[in-house]
Amino acid sequence: MLLAGGYAPAFPRHELGETELTPVRAAVWRILDGHSPYPALLVDQHWHLVDANPAVALFTMDAQPHLLTAPINVLRLSLHPDGLAPRIVNLPEWRAHLLKRLQQQAATTNDPILYDLHEELRGYPGGDVDTTPPGDALSRVLVPLRYRHGDQELSFVSTTTLFGTPREVTVAGLAVEAFFPADSATTQTLRARADHDPAARHPAAAGGG
Repeated sequence: MLLAGGYAPAFPRHELGETELTPVRAAVWRILDGHSPYPALLVDQHWHLVDANPAVALFTMDAQPHLLTAPINVLRLSLHPDGLAPRIVNLPEWRAHLLKRLQQQAATTNDPILYDLHEELRGYPGGDVDTTPPGDALSRVLVPLRYRHGDQELSFVSTTTLFGTPREVTVAGLAVEAFFPADSATTQTLRARADHDPAARHPAAAGGG
């Protein structure tokens, strides 16, 4: 629209696969690959999945196909009843955390797509947040993701990584969401999964960057 009106955008936009963003792809692949055997994924400004390491399969293995058809929205996948939601032990707490974060992002950017996504996700079942003070030290510091895997309850803390000095629209919207094990049992389970399937490697290992 700006170009049609004779105005140049303040920052250029390229697709992630274009040559100009080769250093960005390489950096992202190193982060994702280096985070294995723990889950990490790359999302765009609308929470669409751009890339992920093999460990993310832990979260997607039981999701219904309609949620795994591109473009995959990570927040929809997380909170939809056909996605991760049935396996999230602390779903009300995790749901409230994601909705608050999305609401803040929408308000900051004034992006109608994010407002619509927030309205959609609010309609998913999730229960009320327990107002009882958390009994464990971790939950008093941050909101963990407690995820049921088989007969185990895995516990994660998450971090978000952004590019610090973006001068390009696509890069400015990218974020790496990485999950770290919050206890030794989760660490052991994820390492055992990786040892069981050593061929599950990110494309970066084959020189994809």
